[in-house]
Amino acid sequence: MTDLIRCSWTGMADPSYIAYHDEEWGRPVRGDDEVYERVTLEAFQSGLSWLTILRKRENFRAAFDGFSIAKVAAYTEHDVERLLADPGIVRNRAKVEAAIGNARAAQDLPVGLSELVWRYADPDAPVPRTMADVPATTPGSVALAKELKRHGFRFVGPTTAYALMQAIGLVNDHIEGCVARVRRG
Repeated sequence: MTDLIRCSWTGMADPSYIAYHDEEWGRPVRGDDEVYERVTLEAFQSGLSWLTILRKRENFRAAFDGFSIAKVAAYTEHDVERLLADPGIVRNRAKVEAAIGNARAAQDLPVGLSELVWRYADPDAPVPRTMADVPATTPGSVALAKELKRHGFRFVGPTTAYALMQAIGLVNDHIEGCVARVRRG
């Protein structure tokens, strides 16, 4: 399978990274808790390698009650301390507190988180020929970040918002000829 074309960010070294690329990244994700998970993981990734987060994802899921918005929104200072003591996740107080605050903000949305985020889908985005054609931000990610911040979300700047858009299929940034782009259709 090494002759298959893949987006160069996979690095082609780590099997979990390749599986994430081939089977998950860029495929549509819907559902409030499911989108909240991705918002949270993208926020924790800020300043780190995505592979670090990917390797800790199951630990994050356990630590954050499966990313149930209702459960995380009810967290107290005791839960903050519990999370900061958990070596299986990224222990950053600002990110932990943002994850809890974002769950509360998601609960308060007049529409669900999934519906809000999917309003920014861009199915007609140009097909990137190389990774150099993939932007770090777009007008859509700037608008999404602004809308999320307006509702009280944190750690959701335009670059993080665009990474979210890519991860959950709001845009398809698999390069032209990539095996995952072909499979996605």
